[in-house]
Amino acid sequence: MSMLLTIAAIVLIVIVIFQIAKASEYVSALKGDSGTFNKQSNKINGSLMIAFLVLGLIGVFWCNHELYPETLFPQGSASVEGENVDKLLYITIALTGVVFFITQILLFVFAYKYQYKENKKIYFFPHNTRLEIIWTSVPTIVLLILIAYGLRSWFIFTGDAPKNSMQIEVTGHQFGWIFRYPGKDGEFGKKYFKDINANNGLGLIWKDSAALNQKADPATFDDITMEGKVYLVKGKPVKFLINSQDVIHDVGLPQFRLKMDAVPGTPTTLWFTPKYTTEEMKQRTGNPNFVYELSCDQLCGRGHYSMRAEVVVLTQPEFDAVMAKQKPAYYLAFPDKDPSNIKPAADSTKPATDSLKTVAIK
Repeated sequence: MSMLLTIAAIVLIVIVIFQIAKASEYVSALKGDSGTFNKQSNKINGSLMIAFLVLGLIGVFWCNHELYPETLFPQGSASVEGENVDKLLYITIALTGVVFFITQILLFVFAYKYQYKENKKIYFFPHNTRLEIIWTSVPTIVLLILIAYGLRSWFIFTGDAPKNSMQIEVTGHQFGWIFRYPGKDGEFGKKYFKDINANNGLGLIWKDSAALNQKADPATFDDITMEGKVYLVKGKPVKFLINSQDVIHDVGLPQFRLKMDAVPGTPTTLWFTPKYTTEEMKQRTGNPNFVYELSCDQLCGRGHYSMRAEVVVLTQPEFDAVMAKQKPAYYLAFPDKDPSNIKPAADSTKPATDSLKTVAIK
């Protein structure tokens, strides 16, 4: 609140100064002495230009010094493929930063140097073919290089994943994420949107249906699903198979420097290799509550703000231990089908045998 009041006070002061200046200008014009006022006004405005330049540059450096630690840059990319994205971003910031400082300094300096003066002739500079070619071709070439470098990185992590990569299906819906791992058979089962219900969020084909002219897919029985959390392995490539059940969503992985749209009816893919476990990132960032975030980077409705999931990166043994505790979605929906819940039938011959042994001993 105090910050808002300070800003409001500064704005009011600027308005008052502007109105006083305009009133002085009107008074000078009525007295027929507008020339003297214009000279003074030009000098004041020219000096203010230099002051704004100096204060503005100080503000830029101050903001960078204060806010840079709050960004994701200090901790570095959490994926091998994301390093190229960081490198491209640094190059872009360096190039645009140089252009920014040069143009802004020239803008304010020229405004001061070439302020209005009496008996000063105007020099018109209507056309120069050489300069026009230079300031058109140089930015074009630089931008083409940046685009080519960016497309090269884009084609890497949207292309074919390594053969040893882990595959996870990511499905977005309003407003959450569902993750599916293939079971022991290493194959994703088929799904059908008309089979989606409260117990079957992905519409996995578990039953025969004459009405839908489909048969149950055995490959679905061992698929594991999770909501709101996905587990990855450090150093092991992972390929996301991305879908959407309703509107366009977007898989945003800020720490990994990657993102990909989730489009209804059009599956997309994305692969990357995690560099650090979650515990290692807690140490790198000095934040004991650190979590990798998977967010929706596409405005998708009223609950868009809540559409996030947690990415947990583990070592291979830790990952194996976690997955060993997970049950396939089919058994969670139908506990009575779970072999671990089915008690073996009682052996009817055992009591009789025991009684015969008792009689023999007596």
